[in-house]
Amino acid sequence: MVDAIFFLSIALVFYVYAGYPLLVLAFGKIFPHPVARQPYEPSVTVLIAAYNEETVIGTTITNKLDQDYPPENLEIIVISDASTDRTDAIVRSFDDPRVRLVRQEPRAGKTSALNLALPQAQGEVLVFSDANSLYGPGALRQLVSNFADPAVGYVTGKMIYASPDGSTIGTGCTSYMRYENALRAAETCLGSVVGVDGGIDAVRKKLYRPMRADQLPDFVLPLQVVAQGYRVVYDADAVLWEPSLKATQDEYRMRVRVSLRALWALFDMRQLLYSMGNPLFAWQLWSHKVFRYLCFVFLAAALASNIWLLGRGGLFYPGMFLLQLAGYAAAALMPVLERRGIRYKLLVLARYLALLNLASAHAFGKFLLRRKQVVWNPRKG
Repeated sequence: MVDAIFFLSIALVFYVYAGYPLLVLAFGKIFPHPVARQPYEPSVTVLIAAYNEETVIGTTITNKLDQDYPPENLEIIVISDASTDRTDAIVRSFDDPRVRLVRQEPRAGKTSALNLALPQAQGEVLVFSDANSLYGPGALRQLVSNFADPAVGYVTGKMIYASPDGSTIGTGCTSYMRYENALRAAETCLGSVVGVDGGIDAVRKKLYRPMRADQLPDFVLPLQVVAQGYRVVYDADAVLWEPSLKATQDEYRMRVRVSLRALWALFDMRQLLYSMGNPLFAWQLWSHKVFRYLCFVFLAAALASNIWLLGRGGLFYPGMFLLQLAGYAAAALMPVLERRGIRYKLLVLARYLALLNLASAHAFGKFLLRRKQVVWNPRKG
């Protein structure tokens, strides 16, 4: 029985990070669903929720105004979430009728901010940008070209985390996003992507459904779009850059927050997990999200069962135990090794995966205690 738990746990860890992506890639090539992208210029409203973002908000607005897109079809609404710095003044300083400020008082978080701005948005397409998201010059045009396909309801672009300081956390985050972007490209070929980032996303306004303040718009809204019978797709040519976090503590807190809100989103949209009308997406949702967030359980079960089995199987179980121990030791010792100038990509990846799973475990504990998070401070680059 214990050996069955060990092998099942190892198999599930492999499935989460490699098996599922390989199956999606294969199925997408066998049963491709291309997106009928073509030039398309609908009216667009860029929504930017901001809390105390005086250091970046001006640059972000300028970046959107400079997009290669018809000026008459573009408006920008910044929703200040009760900011106490110069964020509001900077937004008002733009002498351009396309830029508007909406103030949310009292502070209520990003989701409430988006709900508040919805009635004032004139665009057929809503684009969501973070306060520090910088788009490539043609990103907006590329993003909306996907809506020329009537089956597409939501589009996410390619997020690239910049790590100029070369920190371990920054490098790990960058590598992880490359992996996620490749998986989203494969999921798009198959039908719909399961997860988006929120910094460069777009939705048909008619499909937007107001959400509770505690719900994660980057996750709940795409699921709502799928529930309405539309595709959620990824476009690698719609690019944005954001600075990665430098400190382990900042990245960990962000991952706990995102994981907790994603778990609540899965609970709120749980009907999609058992959808007989869309079994393909149900399989994707279980594989990409539920099993991913529960991977810490599989890892813990693999280690615990391995310890139990150390006296059996000759050298196999001791060897597997040492392999697991080495991975966790590398993750724990990486900061010490980095200070001594020792850096290997495999060790960086081991540390980042350990951080992700520890954050998932922390978030799952909060979820079981029915805790929720609505507001948070701006991420630090």
